[in-house]
Amino acid sequence: MEEIALLRLYALTMDMNDLSDDAILQRLGQRLARHRLNLNRTQAELALEAGVSRRSIYKIENGLSVDTRILVRILRALDLLDGLEMLAPEPAPSPMALLEARGRERIRASGSRKASRADKPAESTGWQWPDEHS
Repeated sequence: MEEIALLRLYALTMDMNDLSDDAILQRLGQRLARHRLNLNRTQAELALEAGVSRRSIYKIENGLSVDTRILVRILRALDLLDGLEMLAPEPAPSPMALLEARGRERIRASGSRKASRADKPAESTGWQWPDEHS
């Protein structure tokens, strides 16, 4: 009895890369069937809602290959479409791309673009240099 429990635990924690394509399809089909049953839907009801044949539901739940459009429709009908984001997430930018996007870092301010005080006549500021009084 203990051996069976350990085998089940191992099967649940097994790295997906260690599984064959058929085993992965089998596992996916079982999970989709569990979701369907948890929603208390028959294969025929799910097929009607997804816009696919009942045979397609049967095939995917039994680990057989189906068209990806059928898979997307079934995932949508089961409200599992968000899981595709985890399947193929947007790749993160490389460290070099981040550095290039960052651009040059500012080390000083350029000031306002208004005319500088040196360009203005002394009278306009109301202040004069002491040697200009004479």
